[in-house]
Amino acid sequence: QVQLVESGGGLVQPGGSLRLSCAASGMIFSINAMGWYRQAPGKQRELVATITSGGSTNYADSVKGRFTISRDNAKNTVYLQMNSLKPEDTAVYYCNAAGVRTIATFGGYWGQGTQVTVSS
Repeated sequence: QVQLVESGGGLVQPGGSLRLSCAASGMIFSINAMGWYRQAPGKQRELVATITSGGSTNYADSVKGRFTISRDNAKNTVYLQMNSLKPEDTAVYYCNAAGVRTIATFGGYWGQGTQVTVSS
């Protein structure tokens, strides 16, 4: 069974930085794309950034120039470096893995979420 485990959330002051990590475990052969989404209270879940196995990235306009997504394919791990954080970045951040191929399955998975709070 595939599991995604996130870490790195917390409380940070405006202008500060945080680094999120998400490791996928299980009998995984390959993962097409990994990414981060976020959901603030009262709002829908939205895309933050994604990265393919080949390294192509996509970012929400609101985080371009401040957030950087990266990936270690050998470790099935994705990272999100968040700089110049703003209060509006406050949300639960969810890791996603799409096109996950195991010995018996092919599909997508979500992590349990990690809280990021930007406040003075």
